[in-house]
Amino acid sequence: MDRALAERLFGRLREASFDGVGISRESYGAGESLALDIVEEEARALGLETARDAGANLVITLAGLDPSLPAAACGSHLDSVPQGGNFDGAAGVVAGLMALARFRAEGFRPARPIRLMALRGEESAWFGRAYMGSSALFGRLSREDLATPHVVTGRPLAESMREVGVEIDRVARGEALLDPASLACWLELHIEQGPVLIARNLPVAVVTGIRGNIRHRAVECIGEAGHSGAIPRWLRHDSVFATAELITRLDRHWRTLLERGRDLVVTSGIVGTDPAEHALARIPGRLRFSMEARSQSLEVLEAFYDLFLSECAGIAEERGVEFRFDRRLDTAPARMDEGLIGRLRAGLRAMGQPDEPVPSGAGHDAAVFSGAGVPSAMIFVRNQHGSHNPQEAMEMDDFLVGAELLARTLREIAA
Repeated sequence: MDRALAERLFGRLREASFDGVGISRESYGAGESLALDIVEEEARALGLETARDAGANLVITLAGLDPSLPAAACGSHLDSVPQGGNFDGAAGVVAGLMALARFRAEGFRPARPIRLMALRGEESAWFGRAYMGSSALFGRLSREDLATPHVVTGRPLAESMREVGVEIDRVARGEALLDPASLACWLELHIEQGPVLIARNLPVAVVTGIRGNIRHRAVECIGEAGHSGAIPRWLRHDSVFATAELITRLDRHWRTLLERGRDLVVTSGIVGTDPAEHALARIPGRLRFSMEARSQSLEVLEAFYDLFLSECAGIAEERGVEFRFDRRLDTAPARMDEGLIGRLRAGLRAMGQPDEPVPSGAGHDAAVFSGAGVPSAMIFVRNQHGSHNPQEAMEMDDFLVGAELLARTLREIAA
């Protein structure tokens, strides 16, 4: 694989989107658009065919001998969280470009087209909705989704999509912009966003499935403000203590489900009182927090969510508070295609690499492709310090192993 191409492209992407702390490529914003332009410029210089689809995604194609055959597709996203890392998403796009560049340089003429897709809008950090670009491709963005406000500007998602060239009227009608039958597969290389490969000393692993999730961006606990010294415990309606008790009870349920062998992770990543009101000597009357549960089992997700609602109701009655919920956001778990998993694992062994498959705790566009009926699979590359932070530390040698596996598998499928 062309190490120099990878290093040059990662360098250009970093230089274009470094914000002084980390990498910021806003979904449907300027940073993401610039990243797509950089990748397209590199692809054209390599003699590859480029286009933008109806979802404003970048599509790079190596023509096949029979253009009527479903394409072998690969790719990932180019947006990032605020002050994130340079490899999350971009690694899959760079690996795909390296594969197509090699095929063209070698004069390889595949039977079916090979397509690299650099997708927009995967990260939920900007609008609270993940997989926006891939969901739009398959007609799976609702009008509620399109009205979702940007977390900073409040601007609706639909406006941001329209501005970068998305055919938003088709998306709003729920029309599929891409026929799933036009794709033979979806292969996505991505950095691992947790510590498993580091702990197991594995440069690369094949992914078995992707956890789904249930989320609330904002749950409000409404109590009653008051003087901290004048109101005894039995007369208080304290939103902080109520929320703390709720999270403690949820943690106990989480531990019990794990002890019973269930797959589950639970997070409340946003917790806070109103800065305009909170004070050292004031009982907080209002608190806002987020809730997220992830699992490979839809049954476990629904069971835990029922426990969440039940605990909210019980604590509300006991402590004299009220819990108010914004819109529930759901993403179904996704199982990767068994045939593709077997092919990738065999490829790893043929390369002399260890083969220990892993599940994905984080969500990926591959889940949407799988849900639309496209046979899908993922390759994880070892990465220190997790992701969604500036300390992402993927080693180039590990990346080249993953990129080689991707290229070999694409060649087999497209030959």
